[in-house]
Amino acid sequence: MPRLLYLFGLVNLVIGTAAFMNAGLLVPMAQSFGVGVGAVGQATTVYSLATALLAPAFLVATAGLAPRVALAIALSLFAAGNVATALALDLTTLLGARVLMGSGSAATAMMAGLAVAIAPVERRAQALSIVFVGMSLSYVTGIPLATWVGLGWGWRMPVWAAVVLTLLAALALWKALPAARQGVTGPSLRGAAKLLRQRAVLAVFSLTLVYFIAIFSVFSYMGPVLKSLKPLEPGALSAIISVFGVAGVVGTLSGGRAADRLGARRSLTLSLSGLSLCLLLLPLTEGHLWAMVAVLMVWGVCGFSMMAPQQVRLAQLAGPDTPLALSLNNSMLYLGIALGAAVGGAALSHLEPRYLPWVGAPFAMVALIWLRWSTRPL
Repeated sequence: MPRLLYLFGLVNLVIGTAAFMNAGLLVPMAQSFGVGVGAVGQATTVYSLATALLAPAFLVATAGLAPRVALAIALSLFAAGNVATALALDLTTLLGARVLMGSGSAATAMMAGLAVAIAPVERRAQALSIVFVGMSLSYVTGIPLATWVGLGWGWRMPVWAAVVLTLLAALALWKALPAARQGVTGPSLRGAAKLLRQRAVLAVFSLTLVYFIAIFSVFSYMGPVLKSLKPLEPGALSAIISVFGVAGVVGTLSGGRAADRLGARRSLTLSLSGLSLCLLLLPLTEGHLWAMVAVLMVWGVCGFSMMAPQQVRLAQLAGPDTPLALSLNNSMLYLGIALGAAVGGAALSHLEPRYLPWVGAPFAMVALIWLRWSTRPL
């Protein structure tokens, strides 16, 4: 596979870490701003919504630029958002900074579009899995490391580190990519309209939205869920979440290979079936540590294995509008994160945390049914 794909993966590691490191730093951030933890937690919601709404618009606005120029602008915006975060003295400034970061996250969709363009057709899913494995790795390495640094030296320290790493990533991409727009068609409003008129494309977007609601209605509250199933020390809880992240890395890479070998439909069917089963089984592991860890690992593999097949389906349907299609799919992903967190939060006012997976399970099963129905032979 082209070495450029591995650079894209590293850049996504930086983006994923910077975007979600606040999850482990909520308490010191809340104390710094003099607000509640729940209020600071809205930084994730704002980032998700900004990514969903602004990243596709950014792609259209930069359609006439060479990829390295557009990526440099996107990562500069992302870095600027991190600078504003590090300098923030109140919650309003923090939320505004997260909007800026969300617009710069369009870099992820751009890199996915470039990966599709440079990879052999028969290995597109594997290429996309390499690009997106950085996001999975952020849960294993980047976010835990940022949490450790932030708790030890102040929450602003890892944010400043993210600024430096983002600018280094922009420089590396600038040197690695050609100056001309070679083989990549820029997105347009006409292309967006064409995509949104295709029922098959809308079916893919809908599936992404529903299965991310299923995942993040539980994952957004993973700490309380795991503690309600088995009392855990902070170190043990962090270790289990890291194991979940490792399973996610395996799932990201295996999902690409499975899609290339089995086809996207069959690969997604296996993943969604496994995800549904894990969400149904997890509450039944109460009091059994190793059973809980085993279910979490299977969930991690199944949950993270779905993005590459979904993106391959879009690449097959969208043609020259693939970068925009991938960005819109990313929008569905982040809308799913925001809605999933809202669904899980609402459910927690009526349920104990250990039962939260049973809230996510119906969404996973609906996604499976939708996949089978929307891809049935006509």
